[in-house]
Amino acid sequence: MSTNSFLPYGRQSIDADDLAAVARALQADYLTTGPGVGRFEQAFAEIVGARYAVASNSGTAALHLACIALGLGKGDAVIVPTLTFLATANAARFCGADVIFADVDADSGRLTPATLEAALARAGSAKVKAVLPVHLNGHCTDMATIRAITEARGIKIVEDACHALGTVHQSGNNSTARVGACALSELACFSLHPVKTMTTGEGGVTTTNDPKHYKIMQLYRSHGMVRDPADFRHRDLGFAPDGQANPWYYEMQALGWNYRITDFACALGESQLAKLSRFIDRRRELTALYDEQLAPLTPRLKIVPKQPGDNAALHLYAVLIDFVGIGKSRARVVAELKAMGVGTQVHYLPVHQQPYYRDLYGKQDLPGADSYYARQLSIPLYPDMHDKDVGRVVDALRAVLG
Repeated sequence: MSTNSFLPYGRQSIDADDLAAVARALQADYLTTGPGVGRFEQAFAEIVGARYAVASNSGTAALHLACIALGLGKGDAVIVPTLTFLATANAARFCGADVIFADVDADSGRLTPATLEAALARAGSAKVKAVLPVHLNGHCTDMATIRAITEARGIKIVEDACHALGTVHQSGNNSTARVGACALSELACFSLHPVKTMTTGEGGVTTTNDPKHYKIMQLYRSHGMVRDPADFRHRDLGFAPDGQANPWYYEMQALGWNYRITDFACALGESQLAKLSRFIDRRRELTALYDEQLAPLTPRLKIVPKQPGDNAALHLYAVLIDFVGIGKSRARVVAELKAMGVGTQVHYLPVHQQPYYRDLYGKQDLPGADSYYARQLSIPLYPDMHDKDVGRVVDALRAVLG
């Protein structure tokens, strides 16, 4: 990639190996629900250190399947940090559960033990069944402390790890775990959208170590359909008089969803997994360059702090800019950077501010999230960037900030 080209805030890294893998899959017998899905799931589970992985057609589906696996429903409540993408909260709403929005740290944008405790206090008598901590930008929340809080109350954890494939976090007792191993959670969810650390085009994966959760997610991913004769309920319809299972027969045993992923998407995923360590290493190299070169721009620009003890693999490089102090609106800064060939994005408008949730729960005061949102900007970060591209971005920021 030329260092003179436009730098988007994120993009996929596709090469000849990926194209060849997809071409082979398109010439195979199965384009969907074939053996390629299982191979990809097994490879993904091995890389993150989980017992099971269920691939689906989006990160949203991955989150929804996790909520289904926990049995969330009407009358239940979940706690979700408000600084996240819509899907984290929506997945619980799809199940009929209510969402209690937690505030976040104003500088990191992440759920903290204190903001979790505050949300639990606000929940009152609500039946809080799960917490969905978000590993924003690729930095984990303080999982060990959050696990201690939830475990004491019998609350389950679903990690929204859509930003954090490749991150290693502290898991207690001076040990570490890969995000997705579910060392301190019941389930972890990933997005494989093109701007993420690796991609299947669109796609998601949910990991777990619980065979019951695994089986439920497999069932609900495909219309609630069962094809294994051992699980048939209608023996008279499922089997011929000689006792053999009817080869055409299937049963719908639950109201499921069509969250299936294609074999050619999983072929791309397998190819990308083979390069995942390279993608992660390059993201860490670029992150280190940014950390060093952006440091002199304080206090007008702050770097989002790391989670102590973790080794993050960032999906987004987020900075916090004092727009009031520099006398420019964020819209003007975005436009000036774009004119210099630097793309940016904002992650995210706090979900409690969205019209649907304001209509549902009323106006809420979560100042940490509002403060983070008011200053946040995501700058270019993806493996195909050159070292000089980091310098370009930093020079552009220096010029815009004055």
